[in-house]
Amino acid sequence: MREIVLDTETTGLDPKKGDKVVEIACIELINHIPTGKGYQAYINPMRDMPEGAFKVHGLTEEFLSDKPVFGEVVEEFLSFIEDSILLIHNAKFDINFLNHELTLIGLKKLKFERVIDTLQIAREKHPGSPNNLDALCRRYSVDNNKRDYHDARLDCELLAEVYMELIGGRQHGLLLDKETEEKTQITNVTRNKRIKELPTRLSSVDIEKHKLYIKSMHDKPLWNSYD
Repeated sequence: MREIVLDTETTGLDPKKGDKVVEIACIELINHIPTGKGYQAYINPMRDMPEGAFKVHGLTEEFLSDKPVFGEVVEEFLSFIEDSILLIHNAKFDINFLNHELTLIGLKKLKFERVIDTLQIAREKHPGSPNNLDALCRRYSVDNNKRDYHDARLDCELLAEVYMELIGGRQHGLLLDKETEEKTQITNVTRNKRIKELPTRLSSVDIEKHKLYIKSMHDKPLWNSYD
């Protein structure tokens, strides 16, 4: 099963008010495990960078000024995600921005039916608790020390680890390994016990006859343990 962890950075909170996407990042998962394949692009929003947005992701108008516009990266982006499931934290935010950008250049919107919102999963699993990415990293002991700013690629990497915890994948695997180990130990103990308790099927007369037969052989075999 192929899943894509996806995150964006933007100039603000509302695309309808002129805010734009400035970074897209994706990480490929196969059966929930990162493959090492990913996609990342900085995007020139063709507008200024509000101070509030800069404080979130640290991307300046100057840094983005020579980057491609959305229409120049969209083909590669869509080619990477294909029709895979999209894993997004607070998915409505990112999908609204991406769909707004797609609409502006005459392309089809991404369907929300293909999206898994990890924020919704977290809220259902931990109701009443903080469920932003930093809080979930602390809860699950995921190292986020490098997260000074919101960085789409780094956030995808962190979310991939958090996602495994949210769906119980990591704990479940460890539990299965422990159960398997315990069952193996129990089986080995039982097998050893049975071997020790097996009674001999030979009578004392049979054993003596066997000894005489061995002594009658001209060449003493290596497996002869009788003297």
